[in-house]
This record gives sequence, structure tokens and C-alpha cells, in this order.
Amino acid sequence: MNKQNNLIRKCVKGVAALMVSLFTFSSCTEPENSLVEFTDDNTLSTPNDTVYSLMGIIGKMQQIADRTVLLGEVRADLISLTDHANLNLQALANFTADASNPYNVPSDYYAIIQNCNYFLANADMQLMKRGVRVFEKEYAVVKAYRAWTYMQLALNYGSVPFFTEPLLTEKDADPALFPKYDIKQIAEYFISDLAPYVDTDYPAYGQMGNQPSQSFYIPVRVLLGDLCLWAERYTEAAKYYHDYLTKQGNIHPTYKNSVGWYDYKFETVADGYASVFVNPTTDEILSIIPMEHEEFDGTVSYLDDVFNSTEDNKYYYQAEPSPAYKELSRAQRFTLIYSDPVTMLRDTVSPPEDMVYPNENWRGDLRLYSVFQMATIISNSANYSSLYQEFAKCDHPYFIVTYRLQHIYLRYAEALNRAGFPEAAFFILKYGICNDNIVTDQRIADLEGRKPYWTAEERAAAGDLVSFSSYTFTSSNTQGIHSRGSGDANGDKTYVIPELPSKADSILFVENKICDEMALETSGEGLRFYDLMRIALRRGDPAFLARKVASRNGSSNFDEQLYTLLTDKSKWYLPLK
Repeated sequence: MNKQNNLIRKCVKGVAALMVSLFTFSSCTEPENSLVEFTDDNTLSTPNDTVYSLMGIIGKMQQIADRTVLLGEVRADLISLTDHANLNLQALANFTADASNPYNVPSDYYAIIQNCNYFLANADMQLMKRGVRVFEKEYAVVKAYRAWTYMQLALNYGSVPFFTEPLLTEKDADPALFPKYDIKQIAEYFISDLAPYVDTDYPAYGQMGNQPSQSFYIPVRVLLGDLCLWAERYTEAAKYYHDYLTKQGNIHPTYKNSVGWYDYKFETVADGYASVFVNPTTDEILSIIPMEHEEFDGTVSYLDDVFNSTEDNKYYYQAEPSPAYKELSRAQRFTLIYSDPVTMLRDTVSPPEDMVYPNENWRGDLRLYSVFQMATIISNSANYSSLYQEFAKCDHPYFIVTYRLQHIYLRYAEALNRAGFPEAAFFILKYGICNDNIVTDQRIADLEGRKPYWTAEERAAAGDLVSFSSYTFTSSNTQGIHSRGSGDANGDKTYVIPELPSKADSILFVENKICDEMALETSGEGLRFYDLMRIALRRGDPAFLARKVASRNGSSNFDEQLYTLLTDKSKWYLPLK
């Protein structure tokens, strides 16, 4: 095992060296690497073969890592570009990027797919040891990489050439030979393709630096949830997310990381939130793309130079929170459950309306303040900016997050809501699902003479989709997602589903709340544009996405031209040629 670990470390350090060839669609860009024909002996039949191939695929994933974040954020509504943003980023934000834009390189995605196809076609799956296929775990990893990459490709390019066999010659690589699949078709294909591997364990190669090797892999069960969500198979999506979160021996409660006012005096902020983003070994971060530390070793991340003040950019960061994001954050009501020290009666308190904040990002939800730290500094050089920004989510150049725990809870809520259980979905935002919180909700409802926020009727109808162990999911490790930045959301009597004419209206209301919570919780992580896209496609309403993006500069600066452009959903995608 030590010998194999040393091999892995060498592969990670020099991960640009691939065992299998690179693939480029000649119609997409001018190829930097011509396609090389494979030799006759293609079989991957030893651990070294599969390890090198797997690390090679991870190396190709590095090529799209930064881009995955940027394409998902700068085209959406939560991030604004500064005057110092490069022209290529500005083109993305304005939806004018053409084939020459360096962020528009579809061949990088196809290089991953080609390497995955080669691995899957040539790994010796007949090799057995003690009745188990030797390379079963690696096979599942590569299947997930391929499905995830195809999903990213379709989200950014719309309908894309689709193939699942390795292309061995230039003639084979003619895009005209392949059907074009959109996101829904890709989702349907890979749901069937991945389902047999949902319980396959992943290989464990030990530590790589301070990063466990298993964090490099895409969780199959979560990916299946995502694919079902895009395929509008909501009950199945909710089931996959639920089963991932509650899997015996590897449970994932929400935990109680948060940022909030220290007490009812509203003078001091206690921040236990931003720190969850800086270490890939925390309970929050589930999978990553590892990046190199130095350019000499391979592909490094430059996201810190986009979102942070660094020596390299002379403190002139290129992206910052948008006015729309600030408006949404400041519109939230921060609530504390307060016990009177004399009467011991419990009540809820919020900052007074006329409170003067030393920092306007302290108003409302505090997650914005926690992850975007701003300062004014005095520099000895006129070449350096006096404004200094640190963005906690992109202040770790050695890895890019692909899945985080709260992503899954929010998508679980989204799936439950569309499966017909809006109360359950909203309970995830307000309380967090566990038996303790259900009992608390019922007890307070009885005291206040109202229905509980989550009725017994809906819980019974949802059944196993909302079943959480009373022993492992408790009020000590579970909270509502909204409480991560808005205080005790479980005590906020204004944060509820109002009386509405129909269940369909309740589902739309809750979906809007989930969309807002996604903004508050996952801003800057590369998800926002796709979240807006998914909701807009589901509703058959391109204007939903268009309105959000056209409002990024604030409610008083609506961009009519951008709105009109984006009501045509074909404009959402990058040009493939």
C-alpha cells in the first residue's frame, strides 16, 4: 500500500502527464494536441494502469475547475465585475463571449470524456479477487466523472455531441457522426448508467498532502439526485439525496455552523461560518477537484486573483458581491430567541429598524458579511488599490469544491417541494429535519393555537423520503439552513408559508424561498446560473432567469437590454463552434 501511495503522490504532483491520449473536436477549436491512435494492447489490467489513468482524468478535471465556478457565477445575478475585470470575464457577464474566449473551450470537457470512455472500454472488469471485480471501485469513479462532465457540458453549451465509446482516429472524431443531447437527455441516459453503482465503495488511496483521496471523487448517489432533478424526476431525486444524507455509518446532518449576533444587544458578531470553506477535510466539503500548488507541477487555480486582493493583482480584485445580492441579504430578518433573565419567558427579538450598522453587510443575513470581508488599507505604492477584499470561498487555491453538504440539503428541499411536499421542503429551511425539531414545532404550535408548520398529514404522505434516525439526527446537530445567517429561523413567525389558494401556489412560494436560500448560502460557488436555469426550464419561463440576471445591478438599475436578450433561452449557452 505504501508503494501505491507513493505512486499516487507522484501522479498528483505531476498530474499533467496522462497515460491516455487527449481528444479535441476539430470543429470546436484549433486542436493544441492532435488525436493519437491508441496501440493494439489497450487493456488496463494492473493497479498501476488504473491509478495512472484515474489520476490522468483528475488532471483533466483541473483544466475546467476554475471555469466551472466562473461560468456559474459571472453570468448570474449575485456577482458583479469591477472595472479591473479582464475583457474575457466581461464578455461572459454580458453574454457576448465568442469562440475565441479562453473560458469557452469545449474541447477541455471532451478531453475528460474521451479519457473516461477509454478507461471504461479498456479496464479489465473480468479480473476478479475473492469474487470481487478488482477495478469495480475505479470503474464507478470514472463513470461518475463522465456523467458529471457531460452535465457541465450540456449546462454550458445546450445540445452537445454525445458518445460513450473512445474515439481512436481523427475520422472517428467527426461531430456529425454523433447525436446531440440536451441536459434532459443526458440526465436520462446517465441515471440508468450510474444506478448500478450507487452502492459501490470508492477506492481509498490514503492521504495526498492534507487531502483524503476519497474527496476527489464525485458521490454517485448525489450525482444521481442531480440528474433526476434535471430530468424532473423529483421523487427519485429526493430519495437519492435523502439516502445519501442518512446512509448508516456515514450520516450527514446539517451541523450548526453559522454566523450571527452574539446576543440580543446586537453589538458583536460571532462567526463560525467562513472557516468551513478553507479546509477540504471539514464535514461541510464532500468532494473537490485538487489543484497544484505551483505552475511547475501542473494546473493551478487563479480564482483567488479574481475574487481576492492579492499581491499578483495589486489588490485590484475583479469580482465582488452584486447590488442584487446585497439587497437580498439585507432584506432578510435576523431573529434571536431570547429568554428574559427575570421572567424566564422566551420571546424573539430582531435588530431595531433604525439601528445604525458600522458595516451595512451586517444588516439582515450575515453570511454575506462572513464570506466577503472588506477593508480600506494604506499602501506605500500608488500602484496598489486601497480597497482590499477577501472572499473566504475562493481563498484556498489548492482545491475547487464540487459538492458541499448544504448544496445537497437545498437540492433535497427543491426535490421534495416539486414532489408535492412543500411543508417538508420549507421545514429544511426553517428547522432542519429531525424528530426533536418536529416535536418542538408541534409543541409550540399547540401553545400558540395554530397548525404546526409541518403537518402530520404531509409527513405521512412523504413517508420514507423524510425518515431520519432519532438517534443520529438531533437538535444538537441539525438546524434550518436559513439559521446559518439569519439567526433562529425556527422562532421567526414571519418566516412561514402563508395561507395560499392552492397547493400549487404553496409549491411556487417555497420554490422562490429555496431559490433565495440558494443565493444566500451558495453565492460565489459556481452554482447560481444553473440553479436559475433549472427553475426557469421547469416553469417553462425563460423570463424567470432573465429577470434575475437583468437585476444584478440592483432593483433601481434593471437592464432591459439584457433582459430581452435572455428571454431567448438559446442565448444562455456559449457557442459550441
